[in-house]
Formats: sequence, structure tokens, C-alpha cells
Amino acid sequence: MTFAVVDPQIKEAVRLLKQGGLIAFPTETYYGLGVDPFNKEALQRLFRVKQRTVDKAVLVLVADKSQVKLFADSEPVGFNDLMTGFWPGPLTLVFPARSTLPELLTGGTGTVGIRQSPDRTASRLLREYSGPITATSANRSGALPATTAAEVNEIFGSDVDLVLDGGATPGGQGSTLVGYDHGIFCIRPGKIPFETILNSL
Repeated sequence: MTFAVVDPQIKEAVRLLKQGGLIAFPTETYYGLGVDPFNKEALQRLFRVKQRTVDKAVLVLVADKSQVKLFADSEPVGFNDLMTGFWPGPLTLVFPARSTLPELLTGGTGTVGIRQSPDRTASRLLREYSGPITATSANRSGALPATTAAEVNEIFGSDVDLVLDGGATPGGQGSTLVGYDHGIFCIRPGKIPFETILNSL
């Protein structure tokens, strides 16, 4: 595994992603594992490395809400207001997925989780890459996620092609996960209280 100072290595991370590589990078919660979400072989590698069952969907990070249409078949009522009010931030919105998305990305659920991260390293990576990237937490399934680049190295070693070391991440609760089914509902509590989300609408 290569450890990287963030600024000079963003381009290397982009190169690896475009070639089907697997990288790790910081977000506003934990370190995440990133691959091209449209590359089926890269997704298969991600699942092998993470030891994740195929029925569990993988969330993606976008540079801004204009990229949501690449994944979402439709936009539930209220989601635009939530994107405007809470993105970038620790709010993952679960959209109806386009039928053309890889099944590994959706876990066969017909939905896809999307977030815009406020982390500076993640934001720059997404801008330079000019496309969305997966951001499932950097851990083996069932274990605690990594909050530092050193922890990523301890967990994965050479299974990850590159680690962007953006310093320690906050850890604690993950992003709040919100879906829609005849109304907005909380799938998983997280850093933003669901009551705050409801009160914003």
C-alpha cells in the first residue's frame, strides 16, 4: 500500500479510480473505500476486500446534487429541500435507483444511497475525478470503521491501492440515513438528529 500526502497524490488517486483501482480517503465521519460505482469489476473487488455480503448496498458520494440524476430514477418529495439544507454534510438520502445501475451498488434493493461530503480531501477528490465515488466505510464487514490512515493500513494492508491521508476523522455516529415511502422516514440515526431534518421541511 502507498501512503500519500493528500495534495500531490489526488491525481494519482484519480488515475487509479479510472483504472478500476481501490482507494481509501477521509470523509466527515470515517475513512471510506472508493471505487468507480459504475465499474462492476471494481465493485466486485470492493466487496471481496471488505468481505461484504452482496445484499448490502454501497453508498456513493457526489460532488454536488447535479450528479444525483446519474443514479436516481426519481426524486422523492422533499429531497431537494434536504439536499439544499444539509449538503454537504452527514446526511445520506436513499433514492429510487436507475435500473441500469450495477446490482452490487444497490444490493438488489432498487434504491441507492447518496451523500455530498464536506470533508476537504473528499471534496477535492470528487472535483478532480469529475464523477461520483463509492464511500462505504473502511472496515471489514462487522468491524469498527477506520478513523485514520494508519488504521486503514492496519486493516487492509496491500488490499488497498492508495490511502489519501487527510488526518483523523471524527468517528462516532455515521451519517443519518433517510428514505421515502409515502413520506420521509429515518432508516438509520446519525450525526444529524432526524427531528432536525423533519423540522427543516
